[in-house]
Amino acid sequence: MAALRVLTVNPGSSSVKFSLVEADDTVRARVELSTGGADREAERVLASVARLPRPDAVGIRFVHGGRDYTRPVVIDDEVAERLHELADLAPLHQPLSLYALGEIHRAFPDVPTVACFDTAFHATLPEAAATYALPAEWRERYGLRRYGFHGLSHAYAARRAAELLGADLSDLRMVVCHLGAGASLAAVAGGRSVDTTMGFTPLDGLVMATRAGAIDPGIPLWLLAHGVPAEELRDAFEHRSGLRALAGTGDMRTLRSRAAAHDEQAVSALAVYHHRLRGQAAAMTAALGGLDALVFTGGVGEHAPETRRRLAADLAYLGARLDPERNDAARGDSVISPPDAAVAAVVVTAREDLEIAAGVRSALIRQVQ
Repeated sequence: MAALRVLTVNPGSSSVKFSLVEADDTVRARVELSTGGADREAERVLASVARLPRPDAVGIRFVHGGRDYTRPVVIDDEVAERLHELADLAPLHQPLSLYALGEIHRAFPDVPTVACFDTAFHATLPEAAATYALPAEWRERYGLRRYGFHGLSHAYAARRAAELLGADLSDLRMVVCHLGAGASLAAVAGGRSVDTTMGFTPLDGLVMATRAGAIDPGIPLWLLAHGVPAEELRDAFEHRSGLRALAGTGDMRTLRSRAAAHDEQAVSALAVYHHRLRGQAAAMTAALGGLDALVFTGGVGEHAPETRRRLAADLAYLGARLDPERNDAARGDSVISPPDAAVAAVVVTAREDLEIAAGVRSALIRQVQ
C-alpha cells in the first residue's frame, strides 16, 4: 500500500499546482495553472490533469479541517459534504480545493482521493494556546479555537531543517517562518506544534500581502455599528488589507525595490511588516522556552535574503546570527548561519506536495487496517 504513485493537488488563491509523486518521492511531472472557475479554465485544468500518467491515489490540500479532521482522511460523500460546510472558514482557499476535487473526480472517477489539512499539524497545540477566552457556549457550539494554518508546510520544513542540521527533530526548538502572500509562524518543539500565529481563520497573525493579520476585534464591531456591511468587511479583510493597503501592492520584491528608491509608502509598509514579524517571532520563542533553530520557507522566506537578515538581527539577543554570504547565496535547502551560531538558521524549499503524498499513504493504510 505504501508504494503508491500520488497526484498531489495544492490550490492557492489564484492557481492550482499538481505534482505526480512516485513511491520514492521523486516528482515525475508538475503542472501549475491559474484557475478562476470559468468553464474554459475548468476545461484547461481537466485536460492538463488527464494528460498526466494515471495515479494510484490523489491528495488535495484543504486549508481548514475544523474540529472534525485532525489527520488526512479519504473523501467519501459524507466527508465532501462536511468540507463544503467548512468553506466559509477559509473563503480564499477552501472553495478552490472543492473546485479541484470536482475536477479530479471527473478526470479519475475510480481513484481514491484524500483530503490533507493545513490545520492538522496544529492539532497538538496545548489547550492554553488553542483556547479563546470566549463564552463556553460559543466555543462548544461553533468550535471557536485557535486552529492554525500552513501546517503541511510547517511540518515538512521542521523535519527537513533537522535533516539539514544533522540533528534529531525531537531535540529541537524551532520557529518555522512560512512567509509568502499568506504568512504564519509556528513554534515547533520536538516536531510538534505548540503555538502558531494564525487562529480560528487564516486572517490572524502576521501582516500579509492582502490580509492585515491581528487587529483589535473592536474594529470590525465598530465598523458594523457604523453601517459597513459584513460582506464589505470580509472582502476588505481578505483582499484589500495588509501590504496592499499600506503601499498599493502585496509583492515583496516590488516593495523592496521601491524602498531602496526611498519610496516612503514602501518604507513604512516594510516597517509595519517587520515590526509584527519581530514581535510574533519573539512570542513563539517564549512558547518554546528558548530557540535552537530559525527556519524560513515559503516564497518570501526562500527568496528574500533581506527579510531573513532583518529577522535574525531582531532576534540576535537570543543568539540568532546569519552568515551574510550564505544568506545571500541561498538557493533551495541551505544552512545560512555560521557553524558557531547559538541559534541555527535554515532555508527550506516548501514541499507541500511531499507532505500531502505522505498523508495520502497514511490515510489509505489506516483505511485497510
